[in-house]
Amino acid sequence: MAVLMLTLFLCLMTGSVFVVEGGDPTIFFTWNVTYDTISPLGVPQQGILINGEFSGPNINSTTNSNVVVNVFNNLDEPFLITWNGIQQRKNPWQDGTAGTNCPILPGKNYTYHIQVKDQIGSYILRVNSRLLIPVPYPDPADDYTLLVGDFFNKGHKSLKKILDSGRNLGRCDGVHLNGKVAKGDGKDEPLFTMEAGKTYKYRICNVGLKTAINVRFQNHQMKLVEMEGSHTMQNEYKSLDVHVGQCFAVLVKADQDPEDYYVVASTRFTRRQVTATGIIRYKTGKGPASSELPPPPVGWACAARPNPQGSYKYGAINITRTIKLANTAGEVDGKLRYALHGVSHDNEFKTPLKLAEYFNVAKKEFEYDTIPDNPPEKTETIQVKPIVLNITHRHFVEIIFENHKTAIQSYHLSGYSFFAVACFSASAIETGTWSPEKRKNYNLLDAVSRHTIQMFPKSWAAILLTFDNCGMWNIRSEVWDRFYLGQQLYVSVLSPNLSTKDEYNIPEDAQLCGDVIGLPKPKPYT
Repeated sequence: MAVLMLTLFLCLMTGSVFVVEGGDPTIFFTWNVTYDTISPLGVPQQGILINGEFSGPNINSTTNSNVVVNVFNNLDEPFLITWNGIQQRKNPWQDGTAGTNCPILPGKNYTYHIQVKDQIGSYILRVNSRLLIPVPYPDPADDYTLLVGDFFNKGHKSLKKILDSGRNLGRCDGVHLNGKVAKGDGKDEPLFTMEAGKTYKYRICNVGLKTAINVRFQNHQMKLVEMEGSHTMQNEYKSLDVHVGQCFAVLVKADQDPEDYYVVASTRFTRRQVTATGIIRYKTGKGPASSELPPPPVGWACAARPNPQGSYKYGAINITRTIKLANTAGEVDGKLRYALHGVSHDNEFKTPLKLAEYFNVAKKEFEYDTIPDNPPEKTETIQVKPIVLNITHRHFVEIIFENHKTAIQSYHLSGYSFFAVACFSASAIETGTWSPEKRKNYNLLDAVSRHTIQMFPKSWAAILLTFDNCGMWNIRSEVWDRFYLGQQLYVSVLSPNLSTKDEYNIPEDAQLCGDVIGLPKPKPYT
């Protein structure tokens, strides 16, 4: 069954109810998912809206908040929401990927129960620090969210037909900022307003399908303060590259003459650069924004910036397993498929992988360790089948991502944050393929903990993490045509003691589908 999976980056506040019963607060939301006509680039097309909004409503939470979202599917196709970056500790049942959850069928609803346990920062949710927990910068005058991304002048159904025919999506038609593009005719409403002399926080997320976006503020500097839940070295930048699936937080001081200014978003690492703008208006400001836009950067850069507070001593832990993941591509039955070491993940399984595993019918759906940890360099053919790696609970694992192609790549790991210990640009020495001696160049002291990692063309990246969160978790290319056509896999991390200390039991209201319908529930964990 084809399932529409929507990855959400929702970072502001909407109407909500806070309930405190002697514990952490609970925030309730009702989301109605519908079709409607949208035209960010001036071309009308069918879009998917939540509560009538594009790019969707907003969630403002605090560390350890419980978030309850009742989602009603008013589309004519199955639907899932995956919560990009929220770790779902011990609770894979809320992850919202095809490998963990049955889809919400047309006309039905499902309620997600999420706790942003021990997290802060800019994800698909905005997770604020508790008042008693200091942050390494003064409180900003306001907290804004800027969602940027590429955009195609075709509806999602047309894009799916392109992929189903065995082609990639090609180049985007444009980019947007919070679903809008300034016309520059003096009549544009501002995206944000600032008051002279004050400092503002901007959470910048790339919510596009496949293209890295460079963001810059006309005549203003950006001070980077947070990346995907980690505070960073507070360096100042004229521009920042935001790769697909990534979120940054920057401070911008309103230190210019009070008038309008552009925030600029342009495609990065593409043959044809596409640029869009939005207006930032000074209160009591006079005068339109200058037509002279700040230029885009030249060359390549890596966003693995150090954590000023230091990190958990991951560099002193012995690696128990090394997994290499190299992207490949080829044709299957005359159609394009993207793969990892010659295996293209088949997402058309009857039963979600986690459900099949929990109900002990996994053999009907998949085999474990579909690809070897250290496969041969060249693969002659492409196989299509589910890719599932069996990883031992609490083992400390090294994952090497190799990009053998000439386009930039970006990967996301659900359920976890990891330490990005090596990320090299195309102009650096460490290009090509990985080998064990390359470990001497790892950052084993103060790497940023994050959940996405980019690979530049003909380069590689390395991450380290402890697989201590039980569940079935997705590693996927954030470049959507690569993901849709097979460049993804799942890792299974099982509780060795079948204990609720490691993993929660399946919720009573969990949707069932495929081979598990009608089966008795397994004995609950204790």
